[in-house]
Amino acid sequence: MAAPSPIPAGISKEQAFSMAQTEMEYRVELFNKLAQTCFVKCVDKRYKENELNMGENSCIDRCVSKYWQVNGMVGQLLSAGKPPPQ
Repeated sequence: MAAPSPIPAGISKEQAFSMAQTEMEYRVELFNKLAQTCFVKCVDKRYKENELNMGENSCIDRCVSKYWQVNGMVGQLLSAGKPPPQ
């Protein structure tokens, strides 16, 4: 008995690869935006220490959490076909 194909019916391997590549590019872009946004918001511009202090760590934790929460909400709205609230 053959194992089921991970590629949905009606989609070629090339299409599946292209979709996976697009998804990976999206995730890399999302991570880079997240890192840049939270770094600018939370890390002091004058590097006094070689590690993040307690305040910076807390700020980054909150920033990342909020970023993922909002990203999830927007994703749900888009998949439901609803416009985001203003």
